[in-house]
Amino acid sequence: MAAPPVIELDDVSLGWRGRIAVRGVSGAFRRGSLTAVVGPNGAGKSTLLKGIVGLLNPLKGHIRLADDPRRDLAFLPQANELDRSFPITVYDLVAMGAWRRVGAWRRFAGEEHERVEHALEAVGLSDFRNRIIGTLSGGQLQRALFARLVLHDARTLLLDEPFAAIDRDTTEDLMRLLAAWHEEGRTVIVVLHDQEMVRARFPEALLMAGQAVAWGPTESVLTLENLHLARHLCAGDYL
Repeated sequence: MAAPPVIELDDVSLGWRGRIAVRGVSGAFRRGSLTAVVGPNGAGKSTLLKGIVGLLNPLKGHIRLADDPRRDLAFLPQANELDRSFPITVYDLVAMGAWRRVGAWRRFAGEEHERVEHALEAVGLSDFRNRIIGTLSGGQLQRALFARLVLHDARTLLLDEPFAAIDRDTTEDLMRLLAAWHEEGRTVIVVLHDQEMVRARFPEALLMAGQAVAWGPTESVLTLENLHLARHLCAGDYL
């Protein structure tokens, strides 16, 4: 029996300032699935994730979430969207992952401190807890952001290009975390450009080109025909 949908898209179009970046997407992410969202630059991949997490309202159609997005959904935006000049420590950045569980004014109990330490250890940053985030390398910052996801402990995770501009060792370490979340039955949706990684590590894929070109098992999505169509759609050849 197929797993129930955790996110359903019904003829969803998204955009801003009169520009449509995603049009007419319908389909579902199943509970416990591990899906890569792929496509050329300008294909609407990041826009789609922002629509799912509520940062953009659909211009058309509906997005239905099976779980409470305030508690059960976590979003990791692209690293360049984080203000690294803000003087916050690695520890405090990771601790922000507990905000929805602890609240704005409740005392941060010893149990939460232990969770932060566990998350730092899980990403190899135990010795960096007191570093200001502006002093971190790109890979170290991404490890810290993954630790924040560990602390959030959401059942559905959406990540936008989490491996961009980081070293191979960091990528492998963080990919193991993604695989572990998937094995725990969490739903994981990741925007990626590395098709080799997608073919090797992601059983499901959604190929975007301003619309859904193909969605399903990775081997049936990343065909030469579909990739060719996606490139032409993004170039405007068939629109």
